[in-house]
Amino acid sequence: MSQDNNWQQQVWQQPQPQPQQPQPAYPQSAYGQPQPPNVPSPQQKKSRGWIVALVAVILFFALMFFGLASCTSALASFGSIGSLAASSSSDLDYLSHDAVGVITLDGTIQYDGTTCSPEGPKAQLDRAEQNPHVKAVVLRVNSPGGSALASDVIWREMELLKAEKPVVVSMGSYAASGGYYISCPADVIVADKLTLTGSIGVFGMYLNTIDAFKNKLGITFDAVKSNTSAGMGATSPLTAAERASIMRGVDKVYTTFTTHVAEGRNLPVEKVLDIAGGRVWSGEDALGIGLIDTYGGLKTAIAIAVDKAGLGDSYRVTEVIEEPTGFAAFIASLNVSVREAMTRSELGLLMKEYKQVQEATKQQGVVMYYPYKLELR
Repeated sequence: MSQDNNWQQQVWQQPQPQPQQPQPAYPQSAYGQPQPPNVPSPQQKKSRGWIVALVAVILFFALMFFGLASCTSALASFGSIGSLAASSSSDLDYLSHDAVGVITLDGTIQYDGTTCSPEGPKAQLDRAEQNPHVKAVVLRVNSPGGSALASDVIWREMELLKAEKPVVVSMGSYAASGGYYISCPADVIVADKLTLTGSIGVFGMYLNTIDAFKNKLGITFDAVKSNTSAGMGATSPLTAAERASIMRGVDKVYTTFTTHVAEGRNLPVEKVLDIAGGRVWSGEDALGIGLIDTYGGLKTAIAIAVDKAGLGDSYRVTEVIEEPTGFAAFIASLNVSVREAMTRSELGLLMKEYKQVQEATKQQGVVMYYPYKLELR
């Protein structure tokens, strides 16, 4: 009996079920410790916020730059022509109709990488010559001249273009010395009555800074030369023989200048010599002595080019540009503006004199240059 009772106790004394423990809301680790959910820490949130803000700022400035670049490109294409034609274009590659090409040369003609450096106008004139849709070319000149060599390079391209298509020159405020040298091959020259032109003359200039360096800065120069004239004008004043050599070059260039004017304007050389000698003429006087053909501005020049090409009323006006456009143009102009602002902040009221000295120092060797600035008040 005792064994039966023990069995019954074993059967009926079952362990009571334990109440279930609430399960954690997140998984446990291998060591039984609960793991927190994957919630970013405040530092992680902060770092992500900076990344999002940085991306937003970059996108904002990128959109702003592209918008300004588009405006810059539009202004570069139409700014100098204005509203002369509603269908004006800035790219010769997309022309499908007859057109008059307008090329602008504004500034001192010299090898300095600017738009007046001969590489730019040379490429523009050559591009206009090669394009079959460009039937005539108008060259807008606003220049006091500059390097004789650089001017001669552009003159040569004008001669080549004139052999293929009508070429008309429109003079701006002034087209003197080298500015007139590159203009004389044109079929027609148009100028305003107040335009300053002529200045058919040549001179040679070497800037002597030896005394200024010595007296103002205490800097002196010593040189070892392989030849008597090596380093001419750089480390010592010009000798009589060096001056005579430069004078021969000046005379030769002057003869070339007057000969080109006589041939381009169909004038006797003797008459050209009478009005040359560096004399500056107003547009009103230039018409009477044969240096220009008529009065007028850019519109008049374009109308004459259209007539000479026989285009009638069906034509386009396109500006021939060999400059960076779009975003590249914006960055380039921004770079120039920053340098200009920094220099102006340092010099203040002396900025005007600084630019004049800077321009004069670039005129080294034999030049065709109008060295004066005229201000109308």
